[in-house]
Amino acid sequence: MKPYENLTPARLKASFELYWKNFEDWFRRRWLGMCALLLLAWMVTHKDISINFSMQKGEGGFLTTTSQSLFFDPFEDDAVQAQNVSLHHSETNESNLTPAQREKRRKQLAYVSTYQTLAAKEMSTYRIPSSITLAQGLLESNVGESRLARENNNHFGIKCFSKRCAKGHCTNFNDDHHKDFFRKFQTVEESFAAHSKLLQKDRYQKLFRLKTTDYKGWARGLKKAGYATDPRYADKLIRIIEDLELYQYDV
Repeated sequence: MKPYENLTPARLKASFELYWKNFEDWFRRRWLGMCALLLLAWMVTHKDISINFSMQKGEGGFLTTTSQSLFFDPFEDDAVQAQNVSLHHSETNESNLTPAQREKRRKQLAYVSTYQTLAAKEMSTYRIPSSITLAQGLLESNVGESRLARENNNHFGIKCFSKRCAKGHCTNFNDDHHKDFFRKFQTVEESFAAHSKLLQKDRYQKLFRLKTTDYKGWARGLKKAGYATDPRYADKLIRIIEDLELYQYDV
């Protein structure tokens, strides 16, 4: 007699109940781990996640850009890795700032003082709001302290896509892909001018229908046009402009 000939309905039911009980026991032991895996999968598939860094461990209050930015600083071994987004006046005042935060504010204001004239020149020539240029420079160059800014005078993370570059035209960061070439400028002035020319591309033309005083429209338009993939990029620019009152340079 073959084995399956002994499988009566009662035995089949008993076998099924046994397997089901074993499955329930297995699931109860592992459901927490499965939930954790599902949560992890959800986080990986949703990119609207930002990580905050401060200038020093334990010092909060500084938001950061992320690697989602189109023009991120590739030199991640920098001693100063926190990207610049300024503190908001409504949340803090000078007396409440920590020493690290006060130093950050001092550097921000020094950057604005140094490059405000350059931004105004670009606004006069290209009608790009000075506040936008300054905010992007602060954000992309980490207040002028990133290696890309220090060594290449590149304050906007501008890449080089030319296949025939002259010596000294750009720098290859890790030598494995042409898109890792970043422009190298003789002066910071050249970097600001290159940023203005970059915004003359077709995808940014709608921005020039806006007034130079409409920094919010410009910030959101840059994000919409694909300048950066960071979903909070426009908000970061607006926060910098309003905190440091950069809109006064758009008049």
